[in-house]
Amino acid sequence: MRFSTLSLGGLLLVATAAPAFADDAAPPPALTINATATVVSDYRFRGVSQTDKNVALQGSITLTHESGFYVSVWGSSTDSYVTASLAGHQEIDIIAGYSKTFGGTKIDGGVLYYVYPKTKFAGDTSSSDFAEPYFDISHTFGPVTAKATINYAFKQKALRLDQTTGPSHDNVYLAGDLSAAIPHTPIGLTAHIGHSFGPSWLATDFNGKKGYTDWGLGATVTYKVLTFGLSYVDTNADFRNPFNLKKISNSGVVGTIGVSF
Repeated sequence: MRFSTLSLGGLLLVATAAPAFADDAAPPPALTINATATVVSDYRFRGVSQTDKNVALQGSITLTHESGFYVSVWGSSTDSYVTASLAGHQEIDIIAGYSKTFGGTKIDGGVLYYVYPKTKFAGDTSSSDFAEPYFDISHTFGPVTAKATINYAFKQKALRLDQTTGPSHDNVYLAGDLSAAIPHTPIGLTAHIGHSFGPSWLATDFNGKKGYTDWGLGATVTYKVLTFGLSYVDTNADFRNPFNLKKISNSGVVGTIGVSF
């Protein structure tokens, strides 16, 4: 379950030679491709570990059109309890969306489809894959960017608490994020708070609590195409690994090393 996203720095090239005529400048490409590869000490989704607090390997590739439309594929290793199956250890997110910037304000919306390959044995009628539309709006104030996000997973079988006879559920996730770049340094700072609503598989913890809050603070350092990150994450929920009852929603420090190309 997404996201473990690094804020990867960009590079601005400034020409100091004689000015070029407009006709000599190559037009920007209509399509651009970006990719990332990341190692995280613990894959946390909305504050809850998806790897039993172990290391995860992650990667993404995104194709963006100059109009603002984009498609992306993101993947991560996971633990088997994510889908309550011993067969699956992967998550693949397929994303299609549109983003546009107006001055300092950016809007971004689309649909996420979470896929968990090879999570079923013969005769297993449960469902693990589900779709989640999302929308966020952000605004930049100098070196600081504030963002508000809403994700809405409509009623689907994968969100049932009881996969056999239980009713389908929906889920709402609201979040706020702050990020800041310290001027004249490669250092970035982040703060996050979010809340999951509903009696769905995404929001009901070990004690039956229907909804929970997650939060975190982090810092990144960028060096060329590399980004190193460290963050503190926590929740007020009691999610546990169903196979060993280890708590996977308590506080923890997460380290990341990512490369963009």
